Amino acid sequence: MAKIKVAVLFGGVSNEHDVSLVSASNVIESIPRDKYEVICIGITKKGRWLYYPGDVEDIRNGKWELNTDCTSAIISPDPIHKGIITIENGEASVKKIDVVFPVLHGKNGEDGTVQGLLDMARIPYVGCGLLASASCMDKAHTHMVLEYNNIRTAKWRMITQRDINHLDEQYEQIAEDLKFPMFVKPVNCGSSIGINKANDFEELDAAVKTAFSHDNKVIIEEFIKGRELEVAVAGYDSPYASYVGEIKACNEFYDFDAKYVLGDSKLCIPAEIDDVKMLEIRETAIKAYKALGCKGLSRVDFFMTENGDVYLNEINTLPGFTPISMYPKLMEHLGMSQSYLVDKLIEQAIENADRNY
Repeated sequence: MAKIKVAVLFGGVSNEHDVSLVSASNVIESIPRDKYEVICIGITKKGRWLYYPGDVEDIRNGKWELNTDCTSAIISPDPIHKGIITIENGEASVKKIDVVFPVLHGKNGEDGTVQGLLDMARIPYVGCGLLASASCMDKAHTHMVLEYNNIRTAKWRMITQRDINHLDEQYEQIAEDLKFPMFVKPVNCGSSIGINKANDFEELDAAVKTAFSHDNKVIIEEFIKGRELEVAVAGYDSPYASYVGEIKACNEFYDFDAKYVLGDSKLCIPAEIDDVKMLEIRETAIKAYKALGCKGLSRVDFFMTENGDVYLNEINTLPGFTPISMYPKLMEHLGMSQSYLVDKLIEQAIENADRNY
């Protein structure tokens, strides 16, 4: 029986490029080789697509694109090809693929762009579709959908580049509405990149300018003092949620350094919360997953205050698969090894390719 050809996309034009390399390395190593043939496609920070035939370790350490056997490659949007066009010595050839696992974090990968390309090509892929990916990537849009569905989130305001000449007026109104301290975030970024806490107007201005360096829209949220909780959700028609995990950040909040650099943050699975609150958070995670049209997988993040109020923070449609990432660890607590999890994600992507959510 012929093996299923799965193309793994990694890298990307994103400030989360390096995180993608680590996630993709773990995914590639977890794919059962007795069932799948793996085709690796890397995207450089400048946006060049390359077919990569080398060792996984060089993906992890970032040396992959120096491999002399790399060749130019693109996923054809023409469904007649159903695969990757590679170009070598001026000659093009097609590598057929059955399914794509886009291990791309952030912009140009997790925001619906690649998903749209794969929809045009009519190639099944792991994870959320175009609209859900875009909606969850755009924090303002996520807030709007959640509020419409009566799911509690932090109070928020948004400013865009159109407002740059009137920022002082914006700040006054925002401070009146949200009160200090507050969090400032790029609207379209993940891995806590570009996020800062502002305690006064001076810090607010600096944080807004930092956020604008990552995106042309900035969201400002009220500060919610509480525990940071996360839930892994998977599935299509009948999605299911993991137990709740808790992050105990080594920094003031769970920023990029706390996630990937310092290594001192602690993950507690399951979180030490009562059964009633555990059920509430799991049910809310599934409700949000459905409301935003997610499929395949997502990680849903919450805050819980001292008095037990639960606020949904964000939904990540392609959560990290690094050795310290919460999503695979939560699923492991349900009894799924990473190899089993990756196999099921690919298998279900093929089975549900023609369904819309």
